[in-house]
Amino acid sequence: MLQSICSDRHLMCLAHFSSANEKQEEAGVRVKAYHRLYRRTSQKMDFQQHGYRATKPRARASPPIGGPLLFDDTSSGPPPTNNQNYYSSGYNMADASAGGQDPGAGSLFADPMASAAMMYGSSLANQGKDIVNKEINRFMSVNKLKYFFAVDTKYVMKKLLLLMFPYTHQDWEVRYHRDTPLIPRHDVNAPDLYIPTMAFITYILLAGMALGMQKRFSPEVLGLCASTALVWIIIEVLVMLLCLYLLTVHTDLSMFDLVAYSGYKYVGMIFTVLCGLLFGSDGYFVALAWSSCALMFFIVRSLKMKIMSSFSADSMSAKPQFRMYITLASAAFQPIIIYWLTAHLVR
Repeated sequence: MLQSICSDRHLMCLAHFSSANEKQEEAGVRVKAYHRLYRRTSQKMDFQQHGYRATKPRARASPPIGGPLLFDDTSSGPPPTNNQNYYSSGYNMADASAGGQDPGAGSLFADPMASAAMMYGSSLANQGKDIVNKEINRFMSVNKLKYFFAVDTKYVMKKLLLLMFPYTHQDWEVRYHRDTPLIPRHDVNAPDLYIPTMAFITYILLAGMALGMQKRFSPEVLGLCASTALVWIIIEVLVMLLCLYLLTVHTDLSMFDLVAYSGYKYVGMIFTVLCGLLFGSDGYFVALAWSSCALMFFIVRSLKMKIMSSFSADSMSAKPQFRMYITLASAAFQPIIIYWLTAHLVR
């Protein structure tokens, strides 16, 4: 009887042990099935999110059958998201390409230090601009300089005809509007700097062509010709200002006016050189005589209205004959300069 009881207990132990083994095997199978399903799901999600095929996960040893799982196996799962953004960069390529703007630019302008620095830099730039304009206005007025370039095509054509044929012109007085002279395009008698500037450039180009036709062209010779013409203008203007100062001639002539009247000679110089190149020395001297007489007549009539008109209002200034001498000397000096600057270009 005791033997039968022992055998029964032995059988019960074997049954209980076999049932425990079956439960452990069943739990291991379930764990393996769970891991396979989790890896497949994680690979599919990774492919959908990142747009590339996930690499084959490394084989991991399965946990012991029936043993407790202390930690979850997340080695084959998707990378954890960084919720705290410890290593997130400040530039998002997707947002930049979609919006068309750099998100860093908004943060730059939103920074109060950067805004203060930009405001300080702009204030320094404005101060520098004001200083430069002030220094320029000490020597010349930009607004007054603009007055001498306020011309149009109609004025240029009339002025050129007046320079070459001044004998038929009757009214030489400069017109005013509220004590301000009219701009050149509204008054043909007003001096301008557009025609002298363009005539000077044309004279240099024509001199280069004449030297090239005579096979005497070189950059040094052309530079010497340009510098000589410019120096003569400067000397003439300085001598005129000195004479007006020494003879105490008070007039409204400015430095720009004198430069304009002295620069009109380049129109006659261009005409003289062209006639010399086309008709030889005979055509050159005929054109020189015509342009010199026309320029002298123009200078005398123009400066007479400027210099002699202020004599009656100022009794302490120079005598009228001194004013006339200055006007005639300035006109008589023009043919000498024209011949000096054009004779070497025609042979």
